[in-house]
Amino acid sequence: MSSFLPESAPFNEEQRAWLNGFFAGMTGIQSSTGTGAALAAAGFASETVEVEEEEDFPWHDSALPIVDRMELAEGKPTERKLMAAMAQLDCGSCGYLCQTYAEAIASGDESNLTLCSPGGKETKQMIKRLLKEEGEPATNGKAVANGSATNGSVATGYSRSTPYPAPLIESRPLNKEGSAKDTRHVAIDLAGSGIKYEVGDALGIYPTNCGELVSQIIDQIGADANVPVTTPAGQQKTLRDALCEDYCLKDPSDELIELAVARVEDDSASAMLSTMLDEGTPDGFDVLDVLEVAECKSLTCTEFLETLEPLNPRLYSIASSMKHVGEQVHLTVGKVVFEREGRTRKGVASTMLADRLDSNAKIRVFTQPNHGGFTVPADETKPMIMVGPGTGIAPFMAFLQERSAKKSPGKNWLFFGDQHEAFDFLYEDELRGYVSDGLLTRMDTAFSRDGDQKVYVQDRMRENAAELWKYLQEGAHFYVCGDASRMAADVDRALTDIVETEGGMTSEQAKAFVKQLAADQRYVRDVY
Repeated sequence: MSSFLPESAPFNEEQRAWLNGFFAGMTGIQSSTGTGAALAAAGFASETVEVEEEEDFPWHDSALPIVDRMELAEGKPTERKLMAAMAQLDCGSCGYLCQTYAEAIASGDESNLTLCSPGGKETKQMIKRLLKEEGEPATNGKAVANGSATNGSVATGYSRSTPYPAPLIESRPLNKEGSAKDTRHVAIDLAGSGIKYEVGDALGIYPTNCGELVSQIIDQIGADANVPVTTPAGQQKTLRDALCEDYCLKDPSDELIELAVARVEDDSASAMLSTMLDEGTPDGFDVLDVLEVAECKSLTCTEFLETLEPLNPRLYSIASSMKHVGEQVHLTVGKVVFEREGRTRKGVASTMLADRLDSNAKIRVFTQPNHGGFTVPADETKPMIMVGPGTGIAPFMAFLQERSAKKSPGKNWLFFGDQHEAFDFLYEDELRGYVSDGLLTRMDTAFSRDGDQKVYVQDRMRENAAELWKYLQEGAHFYVCGDASRMAADVDRALTDIVETEGGMTSEQAKAFVKQLAADQRYVRDVY
């Protein structure tokens, strides 16, 4: 029988025999007969050790529509059905993984049902339906998490529930004049906080809503901006401050729409809102839109606030290494602004960081540890392949700073893409410097709007298939950061195709190879 314990381990022969038998059973190395024999030798012949098999989650696939995921979870316990309702990205933006978030809701440890930002409205609605079917209360998530979603700031006393008020150092534009985008390099001061983070971690930011939007909403319901109200956390604030700091004004809840339907007098407006309850709200449709459609000023502050969902933190991939920047944390943030129905819509956190804060203004922050091995390889000799178009470059700036500071000998290959090289080459000077000094072994770029045909990072991967396969054969770790539904899916297909063609494998063998890379934490994604 194999020995799983070192000779120096402080166990007698009976304990050693029992533990070796137990671990053999757990790992499947020995048959149940061998395990039983070991137990018998240890004097446990009358006992049976049942080894629990790893639970299968067939719905844990982000490519599956929610309807298919729910079918796969049919007949499973509530916590597994709730898990199937999540976006299946294990992105960590909720402070959990899909499985642990679902389990926290099912157990009652987490009452906020709106934390799965990638899953959006369909996830939220499915969670509420499941809880209703199971006889559990479906709340709007007004209670503060009880600490189940921990993060790397806890040791300092700062966490998701008790964020640190950090001063803003700068919000510097990265795009050049002529770009259609506004991407910012955001630097935040952590000096004196005691907060530490590792490369691959995320920074959580509690945003505040745009004051102009808040004023429009208060006018629409005919309220006094200074009337005192009680927030979900039990704090006393003015209505204006509460709407700025505590409530989500982006996605209207079903409860708000139902309240509007009950109060609206116009039949066509009532029909429009009822359709939204059945089919969902249009993209970009927000709380103010509901109020404008309903044209209802008979709402009290209390009943209006009770229909709103909490303003959740936004998580951003950290773009710095503490070995390089000290007690600072850097982010790469794309400003979100668009027009709809004659009104400018603004990303709550991105516009706050880009437009609404002066230097030294305080931002409520906490750190969220990386998940699934999304960090530099423990073996510093191993190569890294990094695919990060647009703001997906953020964690790889941190990876490169870390490798530089540690003088890691492993090769580094970056695939970066955006719209125009002249305007949108984020961190161009720093990256070209890394190429010049040898830190970046290779850098392949794809600027989709510069030619007659659009070229993306996955196209550059295919063009360099033989070299990419060589890197993988050398033990390279492959990282992807960015949009889950399009870019990451395209990169995944390209990677599998390269493995198939360059490795001389069948399609199924290539898929199994890529799956094993992920299991070995050599293929890791930070997608959203």
